[in-house]
Amino acid sequence: MTSTTATQDDPAGAHSTLVRKSLQDEALVTGWRPLTDNCQVVQARWPARHRFYIERGRYTPLIVTESLRQALALLTHTAHGIPLSHRLGWEHLRTTVAPTALEAGPEPAEVALVVRHTEVTRRRLGSVHLASRIEATRSGVPLGTATLRYSTHPPVIYDRLRGPYADAEAAFARSLPLTAPVPASLVGRGRERDVVLSPTAEPHRWRLRVDTAHRVLFDHPHDHIPGMVLLEAACQAAQAVSAPRPVVPVALDTTFTRYVEFDRPCHITARQLTGPDADGRVAIDAHQGDRLVFSGTVTTRPDGEIPAGR
Repeated sequence: MTSTTATQDDPAGAHSTLVRKSLQDEALVTGWRPLTDNCQVVQARWPARHRFYIERGRYTPLIVTESLRQALALLTHTAHGIPLSHRLGWEHLRTTVAPTALEAGPEPAEVALVVRHTEVTRRRLGSVHLASRIEATRSGVPLGTATLRYSTHPPVIYDRLRGPYADAEAAFARSLPLTAPVPASLVGRGRERDVVLSPTAEPHRWRLRVDTAHRVLFDHPHDHIPGMVLLEAACQAAQAVSAPRPVVPVALDTTFTRYVEFDRPCHITARQLTGPDADGRVAIDAHQGDRLVFSGTVTTRPDGEIPAGR
């Protein structure tokens, strides 16, 4: 097993291809090293300033998820030797974040992710099914945890699964026209360009707003709408149903049921759960037509209850 470390002059750019980012400054991981045969530690560096992952002086919780996405992609192609031509897809994600560890400072944040793969099942035709547990720290302070199930498929199988949508350039080009955003303040965002929900006539139901010119969410053509866009939509919907009280997502428990296509509207619904253990929990569903494509819960905490500092 071989570890890799990016150069001091180009800490993230050396890994941008492995983590599926075409913009080098969007690659957060900087290196990795093995701990055991099925456990590695991945280093990441969060920029002190960022056009999407920082709001009101705090990193958004989704930067944790993006860091673990990049970490798993890196390890898939290095520690596990799965070819770069394979296509990765998430099946289930459960994650928690410590919001007190998300304050942005004047210097980049140093993050470590300890990744334990509890399952690596290789199928006869080349597909691989994986399960992982991740513990993240920021400069030694607990930052969050995650469990994730995902799979990788070689081109011959992935192209068969995707059919007419297999060509990323063609699928990306079929994206529907950009729709109007809801007010940025409604979904906890400071800039209209970062809003991923459009209004509908029904309460607590939105159309997914797909801005393929957004250089963080779509830095290269995709054959389907990325999971990170759906997770951002879930967090924004949870904020919208909690309005006007500002909240911070502290946990996600989500299932990716189907690929979400660019050429059809996708609608997001949200409802606050009730019951003795449901405080701050919001159920999220996403449908394309009559098909469920994504679902889960977002757990939130009132922003005012989160103490400053780490």
